[in-house]
Amino acid sequence: MFKQLLFWLKVSRPGLWFATIWLYILPTGQMDIWQNFDFWLGFFYVCFPLNFLVYGWNDIVDQKIDLLNPRKDTFWFGARGTEEQLRRLWIPILISNAIFLPYFIFKGGPIMIGVFLGLTLINWLYNLPESGFRSAPPWELMCQFGYLLIVPFSMLLNQTAALPWQTYVYLSLFAVQSHLIGEVMDIEPDRKTGRKTTATTIGMRSTKLLIISIVALEVFLLFYYFQEHIFGGMLALALLWLIIDLVLIFKTKTYTLSQMKLFAVLSNLVAILSMSYVWYSGCLLNVPG
Repeated sequence: MFKQLLFWLKVSRPGLWFATIWLYILPTGQMDIWQNFDFWLGFFYVCFPLNFLVYGWNDIVDQKIDLLNPRKDTFWFGARGTEEQLRRLWIPILISNAIFLPYFIFKGGPIMIGVFLGLTLINWLYNLPESGFRSAPPWELMCQFGYLLIVPFSMLLNQTAALPWQTYVYLSLFAVQSHLIGEVMDIEPDRKTGRKTTATTIGMRSTKLLIISIVALEVFLLFYYFQEHIFGGMLALALLWLIIDLVLIFKTKTYTLSQMKLFAVLSNLVAILSMSYVWYSGCLLNVPG
């Protein structure tokens, strides 16, 4: 049973939890939520059951591709399940999510039903076995906007104020950028199995240039609209690294597994630092002026 639990945990990709945590805690910035039961229940949900659903569903339909992916079978990037494990995976995914839904709907009202229906629909479209958006660029990037449904989930559960539209634009760019980085790391196994993604379609150099453009736009939003120089400066340093990576260091070379694990560790450290600053400063909750 312990090995089964570890497998389920690996499926949920703890190394990538920071994305859902980031979207969940953002609306609660500067609030006194540390002793709030609903906050911590929602926090746990977006860490495990939700990621278990999102990534587990994807693992079920991508079994053959994952067999050739060197990133798999790690807590950073997900499990490499057997055919038997993946065939039965939908059962714990369904149970782990169904346990929480009645309470969240009770707390958030009818709108919460729409949030979960939206999450389910987007995952269904992304993971359709034969015609899923995951292999139909650029629709796989559009599906990343589904992550933004975590924001209204948090707002309804934690009774927070609305966010400005500029924040949603920033979060949309963040979601697409994060997915493209994963596509760059998976470009070789995706090519070997014939899977079409934005990265395999336009190539690694063009994908990296697209990522750089997106991050540059994020930096512009932070400096121009939010007048946020500390967080904007942190992101500008990340932009500088992306440019150096493309022009001087890795260029269009494939990253090794060790390098990808190092990037994952550093990404989580940066995420913890940036999330803490954004939460305590509340810099994305309002637009100055």
